[in-house]
Amino acid sequence: MILSDLIIRNRSYRRFDGTYEISVETLKELIDLARLSPSGKNMQALRYVLSVGKERNDKIFPCLTWAAYLRDWNGPEPHERSTAYIVVTMDTQLTDYIFCDDGIAMQSILLGAVEKGLGGCIIGAVHKEKLREVLCLPEHYRILYVMALGKPVETVVIEEMQNNDIRYWRDEDRVHHVPKRRLEDLIIQPE
Repeated sequence: MILSDLIIRNRSYRRFDGTYEISVETLKELIDLARLSPSGKNMQALRYVLSVGKERNDKIFPCLTWAAYLRDWNGPEPHERSTAYIVVTMDTQLTDYIFCDDGIAMQSILLGAVEKGLGGCIIGAVHKEKLREVLCLPEHYRILYVMALGKPVETVVIEEMQNNDIRYWRDEDRVHHVPKRRLEDLIIQPE
């Protein structure tokens, strides 16, 4: 698969096949892609908590807030929840600033997931102290994001933005629509 296909297929999936199991080994392969990605000052300060078991996943799930634009949706039903999580942290014993390492690493992870027929969602709305307690995570690991991963069961379509409205939405068939700005709107042409 070529890179442009991976990028187009890499959507923020929020509903998954809850019976599809992802192995710890698969998560390690995805983390290895992040490990090999560029890192500001080559600090390599990101650390990851891997979760694939139902018991632990069920403790992580309530620490997350899903899809802010979908106001009447509190997240996936139990049978559509992700079957793996990666908690992305920064080791504050190494640095207190990571440049854009988190974005680069998470994109590498998601592209690797798509290549494997998986999908995911980066969740920034995380109840971090509650999650820290659930994971018994030492204080020097600052929780940044949680990545939900699984076998997607939803259709996500990209469409041209209308009326400058950036909000994604779902139709009556539960198809997830994501408006994108036109390419011409992103390129600045100084005179």
